[in-house]
Amino acid sequence: MSDRGFLEKLLDGASVEWLPLNQVLVRAKGTKITAGQMKALNKEGAPLKIFAGGKTVAYVNFEDIPEKDINLAPSIIVKSRGIIEFEYYDEPFSHKNEMWSYHSPNANIAIKYVYHFLKLNEPYFQGVGSKMQMPQISTPVTDNFLIPIPCPEDQEKSRAIQAEIVRILDSFTELTAELTAELTAELKARKQQYNHYRDKLLSFEGADVEWKKLGEVATFRYGLAAKAKDTGDARFIRISDIDGNGQLITDGIKFVDLDTEAQRYILKRNDLLMARTGATFGKTMIFREDYPAVFAGFLIKIDFESAVNPRYHWHFAQSSFFWDQANSLVSGGGQPQFNANALQSVKLPIPFPNDPAKSLAEQEHIVAILDRFDTLTTSLSEGLPREIKLRQQQYEYYRDLLLSFPKPEEAA
Repeated sequence: MSDRGFLEKLLDGASVEWLPLNQVLVRAKGTKITAGQMKALNKEGAPLKIFAGGKTVAYVNFEDIPEKDINLAPSIIVKSRGIIEFEYYDEPFSHKNEMWSYHSPNANIAIKYVYHFLKLNEPYFQGVGSKMQMPQISTPVTDNFLIPIPCPEDQEKSRAIQAEIVRILDSFTELTAELTAELTAELKARKQQYNHYRDKLLSFEGADVEWKKLGEVATFRYGLAAKAKDTGDARFIRISDIDGNGQLITDGIKFVDLDTEAQRYILKRNDLLMARTGATFGKTMIFREDYPAVFAGFLIKIDFESAVNPRYHWHFAQSSFFWDQANSLVSGGGQPQFNANALQSVKLPIPFPNDPAKSLAEQEHIVAILDRFDTLTTSLSEGLPREIKLRQQQYEYYRDLLLSFPKPEEAA
């Protein structure tokens, strides 16, 4: 069945009237409040939500905001500056006065129906806003935007068509929310399971173990100080290429040329890198790729003697045993710094220190157990955004299908 055929079946011969948004809904103003006031007034558990630009919100008491500025009806909030988008909200709220919102005074117009249509056309509003130095739109841009009202001559049928469109589209939104909650709970449980077994295995209670300084079993080297390029002979792995889970990020890849200096910093498979500054400081990554790569200056490469399995240290570097020591060795200043001298003082548990073969066998046994948990956790971490994206695409497909009403010139 064609897209138009699907919509025609839903309309069942009904006409469509296109009306400006300000003739369909009522626009409401916001409240005069600054970011500082929002922060000062914010109270956990307060009943009234205040919206600002982007994802910024505050929760306040009703008496904190003038009564005339409080919206009680289900509404569409227009985020008009910066990131231009629409948000539906059906609890008491207000918003900063550079924003505005719409609600329906008419039982024959479903506010959620209009919301889905505006979400469909968000790229249009973002395009209008992008023409300004700071992306923004004005009230006439939304007020004058045409909204399709199905079957205006039969209000009961119009309500039924709007309700069916909302029902179908909301079902996809709810499915995405349920899936996200389910996978997030599963991911949390797996992470807790991994953390439990990791800490239990690395505690070595009653076992033959010696806590040795990393400086006794490893050497450290800072990376190459060079400017990243869009093309080159080898990937240039920077501190920003390690995510919060110690995995290599595949987006935004940069390169360097393999000149004489760069060749000294080429990575081998299973080399271990640690970020020494910034938001990811202390995060440790094992390089598992086969392509040529060079590591950058804010990374430390850790080379272990044969007595330590690099993967064993990777799991140790995720644990509180490592972080309790690392945080006590961080230098002060504007952002955390963790240099090679400090790293040498961190102590690593070495099982059976007087029997290298038995020690490595025990480390490999621990790695095999923890790798299974890590693989499952990583799979869920990667699968969650992928599943959400698929559900979003499914929602957008049916939204386009259900809201592709013929424009007046098309109908003519």
